[in-house]
Amino acid sequence: MISQNHMQKIILASVSPWRKKILSTTGIPFSVEESGYRENMKLKLAPRVLAGRLALGKAQMAAARYKDALVIGADTFAVFRGKLLGKPNTPKRSTEMLTMLSGKTHTLLTGFAIVDSKTGRHVSKAIGTRVTLRRLSVREISEYVATGEPLKAAGAYAIQGHGRKLIQKLVGDPNNVAGFPLTAVLQELAKFGVGV
Repeated sequence: MISQNHMQKIILASVSPWRKKILSTTGIPFSVEESGYRENMKLKLAPRVLAGRLALGKAQMAAARYKDALVIGADTFAVFRGKLLGKPNTPKRSTEMLTMLSGKTHTLLTGFAIVDSKTGRHVSKAIGTRVTLRRLSVREISEYVATGEPLKAAGAYAIQGHGRKLIQKLVGDPNNVAGFPLTAVLQELAKFGVGV
């Protein structure tokens, strides 16, 4: 049963189908909207701070369009040896990322933020999940890149799709790797009066 004191509208400021899918498993009613926020990965901030900042930027931009809503924003990227790996967007870059991560462990970070547009109250956090990829052959990488799946995925693999076959080990919340650390988000939503 969903308990919300005044049934504030909940907006997911993300067009990611995976985030939408994960949040809809809770039964919390929400609508989806693109934030329109342009993320700048070049900001000189520690990765966790950056993830939280980008998520907050997305949530605040969408929140500005509502008088009384709780807006959730999220941003995901991989961190490997101090390098930030976002969405590769091209087959060439996807191949480079997967070659680099093959047989190694990296951290997948998702920053999320919740903004109450009525009061301006907000919270932002970053959750890290350690992921180890199997040693991948050149052929495996090129076949996976050919599916097109890695192009729009942080770190060039999607755990929700064929990418899960590349993963050897995962420590943490698998939902986080899909871009939405549900457990942590629900804990924070509870503080805003949203219960599942």
